[in-house]
Amino acid sequence: MTSSHSVVIDGLQYANWSEAIFSQFRDGDVDAVHVTIAYHETFREMVLNIEAWNRRFEQFPELIFHGRWARDIDLARDTGRTAIFFGFQSPSPIEDDIGLVEVCHSLGVRFMQLSYNNQSLLATGCYETEDPGITRMGREVIKEMNRVGFVVDMSHSAERSTLDAIEISQRPIAITHANPASWHGALRNKSETVLKALGQSGGMLGLSLYPHHLKGGSDCTMRSFAEMVAETAELMGVDHIGIGSDLCQDQPDTVVEWMRSGRWTKDVDFGEGSKEAAGFPPQPGWFRDNRDFAKLAGGLRAVGMSDEDVAKVMGLNWRRFFEQSFERQEA
Repeated sequence: MTSSHSVVIDGLQYANWSEAIFSQFRDGDVDAVHVTIAYHETFREMVLNIEAWNRRFEQFPELIFHGRWARDIDLARDTGRTAIFFGFQSPSPIEDDIGLVEVCHSLGVRFMQLSYNNQSLLATGCYETEDPGITRMGREVIKEMNRVGFVVDMSHSAERSTLDAIEISQRPIAITHANPASWHGALRNKSETVLKALGQSGGMLGLSLYPHHLKGGSDCTMRSFAEMVAETAELMGVDHIGIGSDLCQDQPDTVVEWMRSGRWTKDVDFGEGSKEAAGFPPQPGWFRDNRDFAKLAGGLRAVGMSDEDVAKVMGLNWRRFFEQSFERQEA
């Protein structure tokens, strides 16, 4: 029987995965989640992470399954489960081999950030002082990603690289987890120039609930966040925004060292400007985990967003974007 709730899709999570979290997906009526399966991993290391997910799918088939296509969101709703879509937060798994783009897509990966804070072989990260834009390899990889149905994600990328990617890509790109820099000036949040270009090109922005990205951090109010969502809808067009919570539920603080430092430094890259930002701060009380998506939808209605627009933000926009993005282009 088809579920009666509106579609709920989260554009990004990186939790310490467990049966408890998968059960919370269901308690929150979450139909689909884009999950990070690689930060700095090589191709082989990334495959081991897919193996771990395959074991989870085998262990908890009544709760989750591997999503590959937009129609899997409908299957999730029809069967009372959550479709899990794979993504990379850097291009490390393709190493320096463009042929691995198609291989990764065949393994079910659907999103790839072109850089994660630092300069990569493809693009510049948002923590670099200079941003020369998309590289020669980056242009070729974007072309190949467009061909096979692999979403270009610029969540951690610098301004010029992001604008280049929007211009170069023949398919709309995504920024799966970030907020407007005008609302909160974190390095990862995006300028009005980027957001306007993203909306005009048909791309998608997943608005983040990660405290470092929020005005007021863990003390951010639901009203402040909801007002920001409504303002972003006016700036970009309501059809081009969704939620990309960036939930890192139950992760130990030590995981931040892997996320930010990988193997490129012997030191800990604290990022966000201070050592105090090294760990995972508490989530705002009104959005603790996946059970609180209904509260978030209520907060959007409370600032005057219509039921139709709230439904778009909570999942319908991502559903459309998935449908446009994952299939191979015809030759």
